[in-house]
Amino acid sequence: MNVLILSCGTRNKIVQYFKKAVGNNGTVVATDMQKTAPALYEADKQYIVPRMTAEGYIDIILDICKKEKINGILSLIDPELSLLAKNKEEFNKSGVMVIGSSYELCELSLDKYAMYKWLLAHNYNCAKSFVNFEEFKQSDIGYPVFVKPVKGSASIAIAKANDEKTARFLFEQDGNMLVQEFLKGQEIGVDVYIDMISGEVVSIFAKKKILMRAGETDKAVSFKDEKLFSLIEKFVSEAGFRGQIDIDIFDIDGKYYISEVNPRFGGGYPHAYEAGVNHMNLILKNIEGRINKKCIGNYDEGLYMMKYNEIMIRRL
Repeated sequence: MNVLILSCGTRNKIVQYFKKAVGNNGTVVATDMQKTAPALYEADKQYIVPRMTAEGYIDIILDICKKEKINGILSLIDPELSLLAKNKEEFNKSGVMVIGSSYELCELSLDKYAMYKWLLAHNYNCAKSFVNFEEFKQSDIGYPVFVKPVKGSASIAIAKANDEKTARFLFEQDGNMLVQEFLKGQEIGVDVYIDMISGEVVSIFAKKKILMRAGETDKAVSFKDEKLFSLIEKFVSEAGFRGQIDIDIFDIDGKYYISEVNPRFGGGYPHAYEAGVNHMNLILKNIEGRINKKCIGNYDEGLYMMKYNEIMIRRL
């Protein structure tokens, strides 16, 4: 069983977990465009590749798949998810399963306004969002608000605005921004695995976020709520996601608001894994052609995650 992890960056734990899951029964191969990406050196084999927008990039990845006899492939960054999904048939022809959702869902997740419209149309609680500043001004939304790119990830270029002058200034910095209602409540992160074969939600792990940094969870505590689990199952099934996804949710006065969806491993996934929620094993079973059994909420509450820095020293 050979797995290829694209754009591994600093996600050392993800590569480590896959190596444990694969064991002596295969290899874990990792790629990145920078040789200083530390997660590369957790893998059995490493490849430095061009930027994903470079001409012939997919051909390079397909060549790696053939050379290393890859069985399953996934990416750890948002823009590459759509690229993999778009070329899913090419990978299938090479006997490689793309672990992820459809191209349409990857694009929907990347486009915050499109996701907002989808959530609204399907009657889910969500933050009101505007791509027209004058429409926002005429709404009943007060300050503060968030101003962010319509398409973006890792909390890049997101800013909080406490007044109209600041909000307008931020909005006009780019031609593709939106103003979003500020949700004041408990932020929650949910790691979900949807079986690639059956399409059924088979695993859910929920955590209350305590501290965030650069869009990722630094400190959190696990919890369970059947109401939340039911909402996740309904939402994910209705949308049609597959594989690993990460969902940001707010609890506001007992009501859950869906904020964003990342159809990949989120930065807080190690919390789930260390609590016993092993999605790597679920992925490997799917690659083998086996359907996973449903096992939702199989973890302890009150388990805290606290991230800290590590370093890697080596000659390159």
